[in-house]
Amino acid sequence: MGEKEEVAKWDAEVDVVVVGFGGAGACAALEAAEAGASVLIIDRYHGGGATAASGAVIYAGGGTTYQKTAGFDDTPEEMYKYMKQEITDAVSDETLRLYCEQSPQMISWLEKMGVPFSASLCPFKTSYPTDKYYIYYSGSENNGLYKANSKPAPRGHRARGKGISGLKLFHALEHTTQKKGVQIRRNTRVDSLVFSDDGLVIGIEGRTIPPGFMCKYYSFLNKVNSKLNTWWPKGGRKVYAWCKSIEKKNYRPYRARAKKGVILAAGGFMFNRKMVQEYNPLFRKTLPLGTYGDDGKGISLGQSAGGAISHMDRMSAWRFYTPPEPLIKGVLVDKEGKRICGEDLYGAKQGDYIAQHEGIAYLVFDSKVYKEATKKVWGQTAFWQKGTMLPMLFVTRKKAKTLKALAGKCRISPEGLEKTMAEYNERAKSGTPDPLGKMEKFVKPQETPPFYALDCCFGSRSGIPTVAMSLGGLVVDEKTSEVINAEGKPIQGLYAAGRNAVGLCSNTYFASGSSIGDCVFAGRRAGKHAASQPSK
Repeated sequence: MGEKEEVAKWDAEVDVVVVGFGGAGACAALEAAEAGASVLIIDRYHGGGATAASGAVIYAGGGTTYQKTAGFDDTPEEMYKYMKQEITDAVSDETLRLYCEQSPQMISWLEKMGVPFSASLCPFKTSYPTDKYYIYYSGSENNGLYKANSKPAPRGHRARGKGISGLKLFHALEHTTQKKGVQIRRNTRVDSLVFSDDGLVIGIEGRTIPPGFMCKYYSFLNKVNSKLNTWWPKGGRKVYAWCKSIEKKNYRPYRARAKKGVILAAGGFMFNRKMVQEYNPLFRKTLPLGTYGDDGKGISLGQSAGGAISHMDRMSAWRFYTPPEPLIKGVLVDKEGKRICGEDLYGAKQGDYIAQHEGIAYLVFDSKVYKEATKKVWGQTAFWQKGTMLPMLFVTRKKAKTLKALAGKCRISPEGLEKTMAEYNERAKSGTPDPLGKMEKFVKPQETPPFYALDCCFGSRSGIPTVAMSLGGLVVDEKTSEVINAEGKPIQGLYAAGRNAVGLCSNTYFASGSSIGDCVFAGRRAGKHAASQPSK
């Protein structure tokens, strides 16, 4: 259990304390503040979390303003039918339907909070659009297996901004929280919850770096670190060690009283390699996605109050090899040379299938696809995407005159690869629908030598690194976001949202924007309910 209440000074006393200042924490704080509660956000670093490092995509549909402007008549029912195929039993049908029905209003609410959007539709299949486009098919909606059950619609709503626009999204939310009078305590870690004598959660206890030069310097280093995590992980680890030394010398005790509730929104646990090893060691081969704040602390805080956990073995690995779009015509195979899944599926969904094949995968295609891809890579990729795709296409790709020789270079079964490609080519020539649902326009014979292969393995050192995030967390009441204990009862005064909690994408990260969409949805739910409670 956490700390019991003692006769000691509170450094702050508010209605609602939010632990973590990313997408979920910001939305929880905003909703609580709009309901009239006094709110304090505590963040271990400078704020933003994985949301600020993301592409700022929100998965929304059901007839948003931007879908309609782009010429699409989506409905909550069609959105539900698609999402149900993906999330299965991660949340109840009632919760999923509510998410779909409230989806248009969620985008309107984010606009009200200062987040800009646009209706410019991306005309090609991509993992992330260039700065010309801000609405796109961010999942697997057009794959035949999904399309047979639900009408496709573009539901990836990217916040308008240059490059990777996560900071644009977060800064808009950050600015509005400040306008609404929300207190923000940065560079402060929460070590434990504080309980009343009768077991209610009434606050937090931790350590903070007091305002001043060292606090600003520490914040600067962590902003640098958040970039290095993505582009130079080794450098990020060095900066992180530097930050730890600053913490050791400058941390001071900090306690905050929460009269109505504590909301845990401190991210997942992908940067806690011991937890990854415990729950799904295959993902030790991947690079963690997010920040060093994604260390599982929020989840362990909930457990200290008796909170139940679930889906902890569920993690999402991102294997993106598009854009350029022509690469979808290739064939993704495992070490036995057998086809893994539809190549037009969303990259994280492909990652789920690759995980089922020991994390080993290669994309195989012929010279026609290679020529087309090398031409379109320049116009279909953003600047930062070129940094990974150009080396893969021009430097690290494998090349051979025959499939047998290519298999040898990739260390996969030559007999298996030759059989797979022969069967694939035969179906492509005959016009037979692809059994894995790949869109017809991408099913083309791969028979013109030389042949090529891109390394899509989890532990790849010669291609795009595989980044991953955790999806499991604390079990919560789906009507309130209150943390649930092992007996299925809510823990009074304690809430969780985002990747601290089980939510929409806890079975699978099925589309770009599914996590941030869940953060907004569950964060708002937590903030609203906490603000409505009587003071303790």
